[in-house]
Amino acid sequence: MKQPLAYVHPDAQVADNVVIEPFVTIDKNVIIEEGTRIGSNVTILEGAHIGKNCKIFPGAVISAIPQDLKFRGEKTTVRIGDNTTIRECVTVNRGTAARGITEVGSNCLIMAYVHVAHDCKVGDNCIIGNASQLAGEVFVDDYAIFGGMTAVHQFCHIGKHVMIQGGSLIGKDVPPYVKAGRLPLSYVGINSIGLRRREFSNEKINEIQDIYRILFQSGLNVSDAIERIEAEMSASKERDEVIMFIRNSKRGIMKGYTR
Repeated sequence: MKQPLAYVHPDAQVADNVVIEPFVTIDKNVIIEEGTRIGSNVTILEGAHIGKNCKIFPGAVISAIPQDLKFRGEKTTVRIGDNTTIRECVTVNRGTAARGITEVGSNCLIMAYVHVAHDCKVGDNCIIGNASQLAGEVFVDDYAIFGGMTAVHQFCHIGKHVMIQGGSLIGKDVPPYVKAGRLPLSYVGINSIGLRRREFSNEKINEIQDIYRILFQSGLNVSDAIERIEAEMSASKERDEVIMFIRNSKRGIMKGYTR
């Protein structure tokens, strides 16, 4: 349903039941799938692919060119999954030659004034609080939750099922299943409430707790803690995810528990 005061480029592919409110701009080479609603004064630029049943609130800008001086006009994209809500004045920039795409998954809530920079990848079922800022090439895994005004350094990796305290400065990778807060950012326990809501068993939650007691509360350095986890704990999906996350970390992981 196109509003007559909106501009939709004739080459844009917009499903018939997409609602487009006044003063929207939709550029060429844009795809918008069924059931999505585009609020007034939204700008969707070349290279955007927006999934089904999304809600984009007034003032958002999707697929503007990256704020990266290395960008040379290469053909890149933004992909938004299904059932994702993007609130007022959010900006999601296109990719660069580094990855070629910026991605926000399905069933996400991206709150007002969030910035998702070039080549980021945000997983499914994530919540990013008001005015949080993701620098370039940040990876956020499924079910991560950010409190408002969180700032994430470029190249950081945030694991699945993580809860980040509002106002945090993230300069290191945050492994899965934990809560993180304080300054500098450090471990403050596992995200047990979130895990219970997602139907993790008590036994599995206790296992994850034991992994992080060794990693962050035993006094061992990270390498020695990983060796001890492998030696003392039976292999499992969660144990191996934590170990692989840490071994693959390029920036190193956040600080351990401190009083």
